[in-house]
Amino acid sequence: MSVAEHELTIDVIGEFSPDPLRFGFVKKTSAHIAGHSQAVTNDEQQSIMTTLLNQQEVAPTRCLYVHIPFCRVRCTYCNFFQYASSKQLVDDYFSALLVELKQKALQPWTQSAPFQAVYIGGGTPTDLNASQIKRLGKMIREYFPLATDCELTLEGRINRFSDELFESALEGGFNRFSFGVQSFNTQVRRKAKRLDDRDVVLSKIERLAAYDQAPIVIDLLYGLPYQDLDTWQQDLIDFFDTDAHGVDLYQLVEMGGTPMADLVEKGRLPQPANTAIKASMFELGVAEMDAHFMKRLSVNHWANDNRERSLYNSLAKTTAEVLPLGAGAGGNIDGYSFMQHRTLDKYFADIEKGVAPTAIMMKQATNTATIMAIKSAFDRGVVSDKALEQQAGWDVFTYCQPLFKAWQQHGFVELNRAGGYHYLSLTLAGQFWAVTLAQAMIKIVNKVNITSMQAA
Repeated sequence: MSVAEHELTIDVIGEFSPDPLRFGFVKKTSAHIAGHSQAVTNDEQQSIMTTLLNQQEVAPTRCLYVHIPFCRVRCTYCNFFQYASSKQLVDDYFSALLVELKQKALQPWTQSAPFQAVYIGGGTPTDLNASQIKRLGKMIREYFPLATDCELTLEGRINRFSDELFESALEGGFNRFSFGVQSFNTQVRRKAKRLDDRDVVLSKIERLAAYDQAPIVIDLLYGLPYQDLDTWQQDLIDFFDTDAHGVDLYQLVEMGGTPMADLVEKGRLPQPANTAIKASMFELGVAEMDAHFMKRLSVNHWANDNRERSLYNSLAKTTAEVLPLGAGAGGNIDGYSFMQHRTLDKYFADIEKGVAPTAIMMKQATNTATIMAIKSAFDRGVVSDKALEQQAGWDVFTYCQPLFKAWQQHGFVELNRAGGYHYLSLTLAGQFWAVTLAQAMIKIVNKVNITSMQAA
């Protein structure tokens, strides 16, 4: 049994083009296709969360995510801004966060197995002060069982990230740092509402990397207003000049509701790069990484030494369970996914009552393992028939052969066989369109009766 021919529509297989990198699909979107999850009523959420955290049978891989929902300035491309930083609000939030940390750390589920990765995200976690960052790291290490090689990442921005903050974070036990540089170019940065000019950012990243105490990783975003191929190439050169340990290359995906969209509509910003230009930027980025013999960890992430593993980012795309802490944090445990309150008033109220600050809870679809296996494989750039079947429980690879062959004809993938195993590897065009291809495959798989396929 395999996917029906009528399901192989143009939005699934893409366009036939002599240049699939630039014109394989109309554009990349930010939509996330999932299975048929079911909402859990508000009345059931607390009892289910209590049951989940009282169990002692856990997934072999799990992570901790802590959310700090503050930013000093909202970047024009950002659709996730929650609260402007203020000392009193940050202090109040940090106090509530520590209460939640202690409450969840004491649960049987939490103590029953080690966590492989911890990620402090936002927002801007580095808007915490030095003593708060140090205390947060120390408390995570004290209260949670961590694997001996656990990756503890602190995300932030370079602006006001002083030596005192860095040294306090190291004392707190953080062993990986991720900074959203986005671009080194001063004009591009200022129009995106990024703080600090090129020379300041360059010197700070270079100095942090020179400490040689932990991997320093940066994000670069391509396709921003005022960013052409020349400025993008200089961004890549600047990255190498800093000696930072890793880099993520992300393309700008326009999202409704961002300040950038409003500014472009009003003529106060030029149009961002179109898809074809962003494809050329991706091509240039991959070529530069290859020229410098960077180690590729995913279709978007590279490292220059073995210390940079990007462990949390990799695990979060698998069936690893994630325990969330903080307002706006999301996670999943034993077939349930959930999002915590984004509004601080509701978050504070639930923490004061001693209950989980859950805003939304979903019972995951029966094919969630299949979906996560697909997402993880496309993020790595290689789909393995054996690995996919082991996680999904049925022969997804064979079922999708007509889809794979259509993609191969269109230049997105190559089908390979080695020692009895089959692989689908992404071409350069496929790497650029990896999220789109994964979404297309998930769309196909979502129509399959998983129970009947597993029984076949």
